[in-house]
Amino acid sequence: MPEAVPEPSGPADPAPLGVDRTPTGVAEVDARLARLADADHLGTSGHLEVYEDVHQGLRDTLTALDRRPGPPPPGPRPPSAA
Repeated sequence: MPEAVPEPSGPADPAPLGVDRTPTGVAEVDARLARLADADHLGTSGHLEVYEDVHQGLRDTLTALDRRPGPPPPGPRPPSAA
């Protein structure tokens, strides 16, 4: 007679989802995305904190882009020598 396989009695242990994260080449963004791996080792109840932290970090990074000085605005054109 085959041995019976026990039924799971509770939630499964946390396991990585195996989702690939492609580096963007932007250090701040890559560091935030790497933080998503922390959720792989947490139960579902801990995911929200990680996701909110990553989301806020990405928003901060985007906001910082708006504060960086860009190229100077174009000035008046010099008079043409005719």
